[in-house]
Amino acid sequence: MKGIPTKVRECMTKEVLTVKPEDPIRKVWELVEKKKLRRFPVLDGDRLIGIVTDRDLRNATVSSVVLTEKKYHDFLLDTIKVETIMTPNPRTVNPETSLREAAKIILNMKVGGLPVVEGEKLVGIITETDLINAFIGVLPE
Repeated sequence: MKGIPTKVRECMTKEVLTVKPEDPIRKVWELVEKKKLRRFPVLDGDRLIGIVTDRDLRNATVSSVVLTEKKYHDFLLDTIKVETIMTPNPRTVNPETSLREAAKIILNMKVGGLPVVEGEKLVGIITETDLINAFIGVLPE
C-alpha cells in the first residue's frame, strides 16, 4: 500500500500545458475548450512570469456589450495577448512544500492551483483537483 502523500511532489501534475506572453488569448481559449483545463502558467523562455486562467479569459472577453458581435469577439481573441490579462509573478510552491501548506495557500488566496517551481524552473502545478484526488486516495472505502 502506498503511504499517505505529504509533499506537493507526490500529487502535483507534472505534465503542464503552458503558454507564452505573446500568444493571442484565442490559443488559451482553445486549450480551455479542448483540454478542459482552467489555468496555464505563462513562460518567457523557461522562466515563469505569470499565470492565466479561464476566469481571466472570461473577464477579458465579456467586458463589453459589443462582444455580442462575433467579428469583434474574434478580433479580440486574435489581438489581445496573454501578457495583458495574466496575473504576473504568481504565488508558487516547490516540490518539497507540504500538501497542507499548499492547500492552505490555495484556500486563503481563493485560487484553483499553484505553479510548482524548482529554482526558477517550472516542474509542475498543484491544483484543487490534485488535492481532492490525494484526499480520496487516503479515505477508507
